[in-house]
Amino acid sequence: MKSYKIQVNGVSYDVTVEEVGPASGHPGEGQGRGSAQRATPRQASPATPQSASPAAPAQASRSGGALVRASMPGTILGLKAQAGQAVKAGQVILILEAMKMENEIVAPVDGTLVSFAVAEGASVATGDLLATIG
Repeated sequence: MKSYKIQVNGVSYDVTVEEVGPASGHPGEGQGRGSAQRATPRQASPATPQSASPAAPAQASRSGGALVRASMPGTILGLKAQAGQAVKAGQVILILEAMKMENEIVAPVDGTLVSFAVAEGASVATGDLLATIG
């Protein structure tokens, strides 16, 4: 078993995970039998940095900016910036609905929003280009 500490919305959780696949090396595992332990919440320390939301995967573009790509399949609910607008790293540029949840897609770098490659209501797949920041 492995223990991890994760943080969700400012609350820290201690989680223990047991691998149950055939690669775990334990006989009898990998057949749907395993154990899980309940995560126990505890308050995060004030010194722990928190991010508002995960950034969408980005690639450096040739001009030194970034290409913002969809981290999951979903539907574009709204564009929160405009082409030509200066954006800061971490600023919300669009909302992507996936699995009935609204996900804020943020600018991965400071720069100018060159263009959106999607429009409101568009369906996107994982890895689809959403925006270009220069």
